[in-house]
Amino acid sequence: MVDKSSSLPTLVSTASAPAGALARPAAKRGRRLRSVNLWLGAAIVLGVVLCAIFAPWLAPHDPLDQDLLHMLSPPAWMAGGDIAFPLGTDSLGRDVLSRLLYGSRIALTVAVVAALGAGVFGSLLAIVAGYFGGWVDRTISYLVDLWMSFPPVVLSLVLMVSLGVGIENVILSIVLVDWTRFCRVVRAEVMVVRQRDYVLAAQLMNFSHLRIMLREILPAALPLMITLFSLEMGVAITVEALLSFIGLSVPANVTAWGVMIADARISMHESMSGLLFPVLAIVITVLGCNLLGDGLRVALDPRMRTKGN
Repeated sequence: MVDKSSSLPTLVSTASAPAGALARPAAKRGRRLRSVNLWLGAAIVLGVVLCAIFAPWLAPHDPLDQDLLHMLSPPAWMAGGDIAFPLGTDSLGRDVLSRLLYGSRIALTVAVVAALGAGVFGSLLAIVAGYFGGWVDRTISYLVDLWMSFPPVVLSLVLMVSLGVGIENVILSIVLVDWTRFCRVVRAEVMVVRQRDYVLAAQLMNFSHLRIMLREILPAALPLMITLFSLEMGVAITVEALLSFIGLSVPANVTAWGVMIADARISMHESMSGLLFPVLAIVITVLGCNLLGDGLRVALDPRMRTKGN
């Protein structure tokens, strides 16, 4: 005779498994995927950084040298290609690989400096608004809403037309457009941090507002700021490429990925290499920044790590 009561614990444990043990493999897969995003994004960004630093040694030719005997040469692995020009040449016989390597310098310079400037300015206003609240918060929030009512692309074009061509002006225009992105997101985080016990304790101990913002609020908001910084790098690279494509970023004699695309569109019906490779460079670099930002968001935010456990 079968003892039905002995099978009861097994049935109970099986029924409760999906809420516990069966959920753990999915959480582990999620953590592995986020870890892959972090390391893949870091590898892509590091690769682009190394290409930019060592461009003079990696580039087989000067990016501005013209070889009219090898105009529109295909990549070396295609019929008619030349090993001296691994990725082919453009309509003026300039080496595509060399121009890609030197173009990464412009892209990374704009990305890092513009993202840093927008992050510092926007986060500073966000910390002040989120910490003090009241009329200070309402004033800064109204300014953010007013500034974000302008389309970012149109605002960038207006600023560049007003400021003139130059990499410094490109960086300034991106900072003036994208500081609101940092301000809005970081402000929401600061308003949460402001209610935590250690911040309230610091206020009860009559610490100065500056000390509380720098030593209590800023460290708590720093992981979010780092994540936004990596994501903003991708945005800055895209904006710089767009501005250089229409001739509002750097002079025509400076190698940039957007300039390469603008030059290649004239002869794209004869050779696609001059157009394809700078587009791929932009896509891969922006993808790397986005993957890095997503991975950092999980790695630096303890709340995200808790959800994955």
